[in-house]
Amino acid sequence: MSNWRHLFTVVTPTYNRAHTLERVYESLCEQSFQDFEWVIVDDGSTDETRPMVMRWQQEASFPIHYMWQKNQHKKTAFNRGVRKASGELVVALDSDDSLDTNALYAMATVWRDIPLNERDRFVAITGLCARPNGHIVGDMFPSDLIDASSLDMTFKYHVKGEKFGCLRTDVLLRFPFPEEIAGFVPESLVWRAIARAGYLTRFVNQVFRVYHDSHDSISGQGRDGQQHALGLWLLAHDTVVECLPWFRYRPQAFLMAAARYTRFSMHLRRGRQTLPQGRSLHGWASRALVGLMWPVGCLLYVRDRVR
Repeated sequence: MSNWRHLFTVVTPTYNRAHTLERVYESLCEQSFQDFEWVIVDDGSTDETRPMVMRWQQEASFPIHYMWQKNQHKKTAFNRGVRKASGELVVALDSDDSLDTNALYAMATVWRDIPLNERDRFVAITGLCARPNGHIVGDMFPSDLIDASSLDMTFKYHVKGEKFGCLRTDVLLRFPFPEEIAGFVPESLVWRAIARAGYLTRFVNQVFRVYHDSHDSISGQGRDGQQHALGLWLLAHDTVVECLPWFRYRPQAFLMAAARYTRFSMHLRRGRQTLPQGRSLHGWASRALVGLMWPVGCLLYVRDRVR
């Protein structure tokens, strides 16, 4: 018997998004599948978010849990939401987007189509995003249903663009976002670590999320130049150090990552930021890639400074 109270927990970190959060709420009210709870983690909002959520708690047909914290960062708020979750699967829904009406039903159907004795191998169900006009964001998957790791989908199948779905709560608890690193940390660092641990994702060509362009930041800590550079350096480091088994599929992507490693390390040195400990280059292949692309990385850095 499952110890989970719901199949899904929708986790929404938010910061001063009262003007868009209602769109999320309305899309949840319209879901054809209702076995879910909504966990809102307020990252220090100063707008009308709290009273608005309190009204929804009185009228919604599904549980709404609201937690307020001093402004820290989206990744910290998300980790807290995962720890609060009582659903087997987490749906990470931004505070300015919405779900397709049948999104949770479709995810539940795909998840339950995986035989029970095989589900331990899977971490996620991932589908597509569409804009309000129905246009798909980025590429579709190479087939309507494919089981692969997120790294395979990126490097082997070359699929690009925003994707969306649900992930196992128990796995997310073991792979939290690194809160010790200040500022922006790319989400793909966590998804890659999960993939390298051997977990598969079932990818389907179904639209789950309606993506709305937004020009304001999800968190009060904006992505200034130094914070942005650190996150992009971490992603480049992960590519050239941890992802080399996928080099044969997209060597050009690894060469450009090696150039970005130098580019953003120069930005960090200029800003007098210390690189995270334990993340040096190791192995001849990583060093060779970075050394080969060092001149390109320098040129990219100079271009950034001239702009």
